[in-house]
Amino acid sequence: MRVGCLVVRLLWACITAGIHSAVAQGFPSKPVRVIVPGPPAGGADVVARALGARMSQVLGQQIVIDNRAGANGLIATELTAKSSPDGYTVILGTSSAFTLNPNLSANVPYDPIKSFAPVSFVCSAPLLLVVHPSVPVNTVRDLIKLAKAKPGQIFYASNGTGSLSHLTTELFKNAAGVDMVHVPYKGGTPAVIDTISGQVSLIITAIPTLLTQVRAGRVRAIAVTAEKRSPAFPNVPTAAESGLPGFSSVQWYAMFAPAGTPSQTVQRLNSAVNKALSSPEVEKTFVREGLEGKGSSSQELAAFLASDLAKWAKVIKAAKIEVE
Repeated sequence: MRVGCLVVRLLWACITAGIHSAVAQGFPSKPVRVIVPGPPAGGADVVARALGARMSQVLGQQIVIDNRAGANGLIATELTAKSSPDGYTVILGTSSAFTLNPNLSANVPYDPIKSFAPVSFVCSAPLLLVVHPSVPVNTVRDLIKLAKAKPGQIFYASNGTGSLSHLTTELFKNAAGVDMVHVPYKGGTPAVIDTISGQVSLIITAIPTLLTQVRAGRVRAIAVTAEKRSPAFPNVPTAAESGLPGFSSVQWYAMFAPAGTPSQTVQRLNSAVNKALSSPEVEKTFVREGLEGKGSSSQELAAFLASDLAKWAKVIKAAKIEVE
């Protein structure tokens, strides 16, 4: 009797696996929904629409953009985690939702690793370190020297407690061995306004937020936070080449499917993302927005995610940051 039950179970497993394989091989047979953790015309939305337009051509199916803004990406990310693992719902995940939020709060309703199947890295954008013109520094080395001479006397702005802007400056403090005072704001715009007025000495935030102000001379750019210089400011060195070897912090975007999505489907999506990234239209949009397109395998994305989670966990623990 037990042998008979075992045979039935094995047969059923084989049949189920065959069905999943057949479905995956015919993927996609209907539109694919890409959930975007931000509003229309926002940074993630621009990336998703540029990528989706080309992916639609590659896959032969419509890519439907579904904007789910709110709670710093928690709403969109939880929705994706709980969606059917068939490849027809994916998310353009962000560094905030996948590596910052899980490290900042124990109440995140998903596991960034266990709840998702990594598809492909998509792109990244560096941040820019700027100072008020009255601050007597022109390089990262100058800033470090000044901060060490005036511990606890230099005030820096951020987009808010727990934001990438905040954590990147804490990473800078750790790497440089300096003490600066955090002044959190509700978003990048008010933070930049007070930096321009001289209420605070410096800020590290997204390049698009600072582009006009730097070109108008209202703030001075002294470093970008990526491993390579930004095409938007080719004469501004990276922090790594200015005295902080290995320093890197970027806002990144990557595609994830719900955990349990068939590997063949994940591979099909991966191929579509990487083909889309090589198109001139997508490249043009990314350059205009200050983004660096970069595809990957699903395994490479998984490794990157684990590394990024560990990196920010260390920074957050050292700075004793808590956001509930």
